[in-house]
Amino acid sequence: MAGLVLFDIDGTLIRTGGAGEKAFARVCATQFGVPNGTAQLSFAGRTDRSIVREFFGRHEIDPSAENFNRFLEAYVFLLDELMRASRGEVLSGVRPMLEALRQFEPAPIVGLLTGNIRLGAEIKLRHHGLWEEFATGGFADDDEDRNRIAAAALARGERIAGRRFSNREIVVVGDTPRDISCARSIGARVLAVATGNFSVSQLRSHQPDWLVSDLAEFRTEVLLN
Repeated sequence: MAGLVLFDIDGTLIRTGGAGEKAFARVCATQFGVPNGTAQLSFAGRTDRSIVREFFGRHEIDPSAENFNRFLEAYVFLLDELMRASRGEVLSGVRPMLEALRQFEPAPIVGLLTGNIRLGAEIKLRHHGLWEEFATGGFADDDEDRNRIAAAALARGERIAGRRFSNREIVVVGDTPRDISCARSIGARVLAVATGNFSVSQLRSHQPDWLVSDLAEFRTEVLLN
């Protein structure tokens, strides 16, 4: 039975209408003088800090702690502004799945496993009334590497539970091959959902335990086994 269920955010729980990428692009332009600074950057499944580091490398900007802080502080300010104007949405099946998990006896710990920094995750999810659904999580503040973020999320979940979880009790829900990979790094089972930038056939090649077009297709009671 699932004891810890960890969700990715972008493309899994919500769509932001591009608010995150737009906020990144504005920071590149306004804070670092690089228009179209995100043109060659890939976002799907990556961590905020790794994207910032790539941007700095491409434009020969010192990847100092000061510059990271400057970038991310400006980013969350703009993200909040853009989310308020966003045409984003909560994805199909998300709210029913969260409600179904709450009805399990005992209910699993429900958390986040995301490449967003924590404040960015909170801004995005509060906009859609979802932030309070999650008891814990792993974020880009923990590390630039998704595998180590997964390890941090697992450790926090186990501290809340007061025990270790077996591999079968850990479930990661995500929409990219990177979500599948980082789930495997902590021995988790994986529910892949094709509501992001990857199709069912693309995700199938990475051999998730379950694969659906959207979360409305998934029978949450399967996680009781």
